[in-house]
Amino acid sequence: MHHKLKSIFIILLYITGCQAHWSWIDTLPKPWTLTNAEVSEILPEFHSRFPDFNYRLKAFSLWQVGKPYEIFKLGEEKDPDPDPIIRLDVSDCTVHVLTSLAFAQSDSWEKAKDIMIRIHYKDHQPDFTTRWHFTSDRILSNPSTTDITKTLLPIENLKRANVTLNRKENGGELLDLNWEREVGAYYVPNSELGPNLLDRLPGVCGAAFVKKTLFELGIIIGHEGILIDNQFLVHASSTEGETVKIDFLSYYFSEPEGIFDGVMFYEFRPMNP
Repeated sequence: MHHKLKSIFIILLYITGCQAHWSWIDTLPKPWTLTNAEVSEILPEFHSRFPDFNYRLKAFSLWQVGKPYEIFKLGEEKDPDPDPIIRLDVSDCTVHVLTSLAFAQSDSWEKAKDIMIRIHYKDHQPDFTTRWHFTSDRILSNPSTTDITKTLLPIENLKRANVTLNRKENGGELLDLNWEREVGAYYVPNSELGPNLLDRLPGVCGAAFVKKTLFELGIIIGHEGILIDNQFLVHASSTEGETVKIDFLSYYFSEPEGIFDGVMFYEFRPMNP
């Protein structure tokens, strides 16, 4: 076979194989219809079909499309928040991100729960006071979700949010944590968001949406999701009532000026063994 034709043939085989892997996700029963044991049976196949960590993260994220939306449904399985440490029956925006990240690194439900504890708690012990309650805090300091915003544009093209996390405008705490953190978080303003900016991103990354009206509560981020293929956002949507895959820019600019005030972008990194 001519060398050029052989190369084209190999590329076509690769593309066909990839398409077969992605279509496999559509053959699976949805995760919220399965028992923990049934999820554990399927997880090793994700590793087999998607050996690359980011592809596997993308695959698990897509498997959850259609999952019912409910907010604030993860806890420590003890007071003051007795909700499950990990679950697949419902999601809010952060639960979708962290659940995808935990299960993408796991071959069983129990392993995913252990990974979730390591991702979701600052001292790797499930307690309300040590949970990463603030998305911006997690992006700036948690090695599993690492800020890449300042690598995308010259610093003068970015905006900076100067906020004391968990401190309300009146000086009180938003959450009863006996904790606050003064941060300066850079974000991409709406004027810089477009196809060229998206093309600079990894094929799978996190997008956290800045909402200035929340600053007075000691919050920077109002929503987050997983951006795939430099185009689509997979996120748990309160508006849609479920997890959806949607064109990122169409969603963001569904109002001409943008529905948020900017975006922090972050990479996903697997936990050390």
